[in-house]
Amino acid sequence: MAVLEIETPHGRANAQLHASDQAKAALVLGHGAGGGVTTPDLVAAKDVAVSEGVSVALVEQPYRVAGRRSPPAASRLDAAWTAVLDELLAGELRGLALIAGGRSLGARVACRTADATGAIAVLCLAFPLQPPARRSGDPSPSRLPELDQLKVPTLVVQGERDRFGTPPPGRLRTVARVPGDHSLRTKPEAVAAAVRAWLPGVVDQAARAAVPG
Repeated sequence: MAVLEIETPHGRANAQLHASDQAKAALVLGHGAGGGVTTPDLVAAKDVAVSEGVSVALVEQPYRVAGRRSPPAASRLDAAWTAVLDELLAGELRGLALIAGGRSLGARVACRTADATGAIAVLCLAFPLQPPARRSGDPSPSRLPELDQLKVPTLVVQGERDRFGTPPPGRLRTVARVPGDHSLRTKPEAVAAAVRAWLPGVVDQAARAAVPG
């Protein structure tokens, strides 16, 4: 594993690079709001991807590198993420089809920037669909539009007891429910199985598209 320090418009980000020999694609994953890149679900997805011939970068946003727990505005998160991906795809992951993703907050960032980064698929771990009701009792807005805007194959791995709820499947969206809550800590092997069932098909589709016809 190599750790890359990447400058963004909002400070330095770190990317843990787990290279796969003769990589067929690249998977870049972001962390949740208050966590890092060593959560069980991210590690499970990383291990599966590397075993399937996919190089993985686990990205730590600048606010976490700086030691802060509270994330900044979405625009700053998205700009930093896009800068990191631009750097990776011009360097260590050059020439590889991009699968973007992350857990919770990181999944939202990957969804919002999928078009801008040229992602050919998106992997969402514990997507925070519906925040708990506000103190006023009014419902919080759903984040489903962030998923619905995607035009590429998407996998959502969601805990059966996730307090944020579960998005519906769609034409390009596969939803895998696994034991556990929003943390996805209960059965990381179930997370791995869901990723393993989906990822090879996405990688093969990207490989076929890259072959001149």
